[in-house]
Amino acid sequence: MTIARIAASLASQFEKHRIVFWYDAEHSFRDAFQAVSIPGVEKVEIANNEFGLKHRILREAPKQKFFLYKEGSEPDRIENWLLDVQLANGEFRMDQVSNWLSELGLGISFSDLVRKHEEFFRAAKRIEQLKRLLRPDDTASALRLKMLAVCANADPTFDAVAENLLAEHAEKKDDRLRLITRFALDEFLWEQMDRHYGYRAKDPSIPDFAIELFKSCYAFGVRSDARLSSEALVFFRRWKNNRNTAESFETLSAEYEEALVIPTDLAKRDFRTLMELDYFREIDREIIRNLVREVGAQTVPHADVVSWIRQRRQSHWYQEFADLYQALGHAADFLQSVAQATLNMESLSDGARRYAQSWFRIDQLYRQFVFYMQRSAQASLMGDLFKRIENLYVNTYLLKLNNRWQEHIDVADHWEAPPIMRQREFYASQVAPYRRKDLKLCVVVSDAMRYEVGEELLGRIRSLDRYDAEIEPALASLPSYTQLGMASLLPNEQIRIADDDTGVVLVDGISSQGLVNRRKILERGRAGDRVAALKAEEVMAMKGDEARTLLRDHDVVYIYHNRIDAAGDKMVSEERVFEAVEDSLDELVKLVKKLTAANASNLVLTADHGFIYQHRPIEESDFSGAEVIGDTLLFKDRRFVLGKGLAAQSGLRKFEPAALGLEGDVEVLIPKSINRLRLKGSGSRYVHGGASLQEVIIPVLKINKKRQSDLSAVEVEIVASSNKTITSAQISVLFYQSTPVTEKAQPRRLRAGIYSGAGELISDSHDLLFDFPSENPREREMPVRFLLSKKADNFNGQEIVLKLEEQHAGTSHFKEYRSMRYLLRRSFTSDFDF
Repeated sequence: MTIARIAASLASQFEKHRIVFWYDAEHSFRDAFQAVSIPGVEKVEIANNEFGLKHRILREAPKQKFFLYKEGSEPDRIENWLLDVQLANGEFRMDQVSNWLSELGLGISFSDLVRKHEEFFRAAKRIEQLKRLLRPDDTASALRLKMLAVCANADPTFDAVAENLLAEHAEKKDDRLRLITRFALDEFLWEQMDRHYGYRAKDPSIPDFAIELFKSCYAFGVRSDARLSSEALVFFRRWKNNRNTAESFETLSAEYEEALVIPTDLAKRDFRTLMELDYFREIDREIIRNLVREVGAQTVPHADVVSWIRQRRQSHWYQEFADLYQALGHAADFLQSVAQATLNMESLSDGARRYAQSWFRIDQLYRQFVFYMQRSAQASLMGDLFKRIENLYVNTYLLKLNNRWQEHIDVADHWEAPPIMRQREFYASQVAPYRRKDLKLCVVVSDAMRYEVGEELLGRIRSLDRYDAEIEPALASLPSYTQLGMASLLPNEQIRIADDDTGVVLVDGISSQGLVNRRKILERGRAGDRVAALKAEEVMAMKGDEARTLLRDHDVVYIYHNRIDAAGDKMVSEERVFEAVEDSLDELVKLVKKLTAANASNLVLTADHGFIYQHRPIEESDFSGAEVIGDTLLFKDRRFVLGKGLAAQSGLRKFEPAALGLEGDVEVLIPKSINRLRLKGSGSRYVHGGASLQEVIIPVLKINKKRQSDLSAVEVEIVASSNKTITSAQISVLFYQSTPVTEKAQPRRLRAGIYSGAGELISDSHDLLFDFPSENPREREMPVRFLLSKKADNFNGQEIVLKLEEQHAGTSHFKEYRSMRYLLRRSFTSDFDF
């Protein structure tokens, strides 16, 4: 050993001891003793001077550090005058084991341990890693655990060692385990496996432990006998829920799902008993298959379905199956809404009002169900449920509702439903009042954003911090096609459909086709107004300064957004129209944010028309059997005809232009209810132009941004029980969300666990999302079961704390949100008490 190494080892010794002895039994290190120098340490040779030396180090210099060297062997204890001093202090040795002990700052009592695992200490890197983990009060068991941690490249806890060994096994490797065996630590490893998890085997191995871990934890979940202890379940849950170890868990779960024949076992069980389990993907598949069947047959209460789906959101695999769960949730809501709907109306006004109040929700739920069903790509699985929902939507809701609506259309003299605003009044009632006050305004027109889509957009806007919005319905101009709808939103005295085959609409004699013409018409709204008309994608492409300049230099800005109609109007893409709706919602939120960031303080969003969409191919009965007859047929679409001298027929409603508030002599035919006209080369599932509620009730959203934050998170309480004593290995706790989630009272995510008084986690941990929207208090309760770990035994008879913690935004730091104290008083008569 070099002088430098000797000095380093001695320095480590003097961090713990004032006096260090060195017996040079081989008479080989006098030169090293004389050469070594340690700051603040006095070197003294023991040479028949024991009595005087003892007096000096204990009485004359009681604070001075001494390095005492004796050339020769250590004397027998009975003849060692300095034995008491030696025993109270440290000893430096030059053999390899002693060097390692010295370097690690370990006492001579660890000599046998080091010799047994000598191979471990032969690498300086391992010694350095181990040294960083050591504490002064380490026992032999603690030291071996830390040696395991070094071998497994883990934190110095046995759970962390086990996690890393499982991760290695998932990768089909065993390098870490072979190191443990090479260093004679395998016996200790399996002793700890037994102690911590109850794992015993004639020929123990990580593969055997891994499959037994899955097998036993599944057995615990289905109330069967398990070989491993309850502590294994606590470990398993932590491992499963740890994002850093998710990949290894998922790999082994997939492997053992097949090996343990889990699908066969699940098929024998009631899916209701599986709601707390997420150890295998097949559990979610089994639950989903059953829910598809039960929801379709309506054999389970709606509240149960909502509760189960919410519970499954805690599943490890939820994101993988999220689209299916979402589809099922919307399907259950849809079925309940259809069952509860009363589709009667007294007049056009009453029908329009009731549609905007409640009936639109059925269209919204149908759209959301179809969207998530499509995105799940599980058409076969969802086939029967889809057929039921499609049949109910078309025949029980869409057709019946619009048949009754048609009854009132047939007797109406004029196309109006007061007090609901007519679309052609939009500029006069929504834009002009701002301009009379010299307030600037941005108008966003989203093509085909029917009322239910606008209502969902309302919720998304209101959920943004400092944003507020309100919605009202408007009655679209008839026929409900793009050219007329866009024209009706401009300032107008007279609106007339062109007397040709283009379908173009003139506003006060000016064509409303294209942005240039619309800008001209907008300039006529109020003398001197600086106006702009442009596409949404142009605005989104602007830099911040450019957007601010646009709003600064113009009084009225019309922005045209087209995603829904662009997809729906093409046969090749009409089946993706609900996907286009979802994209539109995202884009419109971004557009609103962009405009407010550019200092827009007044925003109005609306649409040119709505639409009907039926996901299944259109059947023969959906087409009108009436033949279109007239003197001149100018324009024909799936849902309307423009012409002159048109003949009224039983399946078609004829309108004179004056009845629709139009000038000129172009007449209109509308197929009744939801029927389509035959038209080659065009789609038939997505249509607009007719008079159905879905086509003609459009949204008008007014949006403004506040100066102060108006968002908050819902409050959560721990419901106190009368008994605050824990007497078993588990405890069930009820959490209560005090108010429903709304746009402004947002969900709260919390971490829950049971801790010792010193803050050590002694149970499994749960990530909980409180996002209940129900007004019913009972539907905002969340029961959670906690499993105590073996560490909890150390705190028996003491107070322990249930904590709810909240993560500080943008950090990994958690702060306490709520807590409740319990007394732990376990009898230990049962390892587990399911």
